[in-house]
Amino acid sequence: MSNELMPRAKAWATTMAGHDHGELVRAHRDSTARIGQRPPQRREEREELERLILLPGATLAKGAGNRLIEEEPDSERTCFERDRDRIIHSTAFRRLAGKTQVMVHPTDHQRTRLTHALEVAQVATSIARGLGVNVTLADAIALGHDCGHGPGGHASEDAFDAFIPEGYDHGPWGADVVLSGLNLCAETLDGIRNHSWSRPAPGTVEGEIVSWADRIAYVAHDLEDAHRAGVVDLADLPAEITEVCGSTRRDQIRTFVHAVVESSTETGVVGMDPDTAAALAALRAFNYERIYTRPASVAQAHAVVAVLHGLVEHYAARPHELPGRVEADPDSPEAVRAAVTWIGGMTDRYAFDTAVRELNWDVDALPKSIDELGE
Repeated sequence: MSNELMPRAKAWATTMAGHDHGELVRAHRDSTARIGQRPPQRREEREELERLILLPGATLAKGAGNRLIEEEPDSERTCFERDRDRIIHSTAFRRLAGKTQVMVHPTDHQRTRLTHALEVAQVATSIARGLGVNVTLADAIALGHDCGHGPGGHASEDAFDAFIPEGYDHGPWGADVVLSGLNLCAETLDGIRNHSWSRPAPGTVEGEIVSWADRIAYVAHDLEDAHRAGVVDLADLPAEITEVCGSTRRDQIRTFVHAVVESSTETGVVGMDPDTAAALAALRAFNYERIYTRPASVAQAHAVVAVLHGLVEHYAARPHELPGRVEADPDSPEAVRAAVTWIGGMTDRYAFDTAVRELNWDVDALPKSIDELGE
């Protein structure tokens, strides 16, 4: 095999220093783009702009933000812009690329927790922009809202519930455990902690927007994924759904986003008109029956629980094998929590590979990909 550099690699190396345009180095040899000249826009200016253009009730950025550990304000970014950046660059966010949304071992076209988070952020920022509230805070909450999910989707919550006295809920776990080291603003953490409809209401308008955005995004894209995988037929959608929001992800999301924006601006409260909300509920119920609780999905969930139970029991009994060599007595509450924390952060494949390697888990008993699942 030749060690000769490929032509494109050689060409790429020629751009190492950019292009000299006299007083500036520019990205392109033929750059012509220009902007007006003015002093850089600092954080304080953008904070003032928020105060001028956002509606009453919107959450305003202020200085370093309301953080558990005090920090100096950034010279350029608002506190919520810093939160968004910290989440995007976090290990927990990157790992969402390897975690189940609905399908374990998704194909190239199916959602992962990462693409789900991005779609929730798109929906949330569309609603926040339409309502005239803090788009950046909604974006940060949406991007971080699922960082507490373990491998294997919602089944991981069932698995870890057995080991955590207060129960394992991915919202609080994400805010209070997984992302705690980022020192995020209280408003961002509150939105992440309470985005699920079964939780107390978030304390900000932007947090409530993400609660709606999460549901809007997943009912639409989970249906699309299931249809492409041959699990459901869109022709089976009842008229109470299709007559209100259509049968495609595009039409559904557009309908639901418009409904939240229009209803909220008319009433001054974040919500959706009853007719459209009924269609959203019917679509979620359709997915629940046809996708989430179909026999193959239930079997998959049980397989996930079995694997994660085995891993927690193994490492709780051997805390010295956990990263950082946890100093705790075997099977103590501290050892169990440390095991859940580590295993909860694993991607699907890493968890399943670890079970095979460390527990001699039968490969045939692992959760199956969509290609392996039957009805």
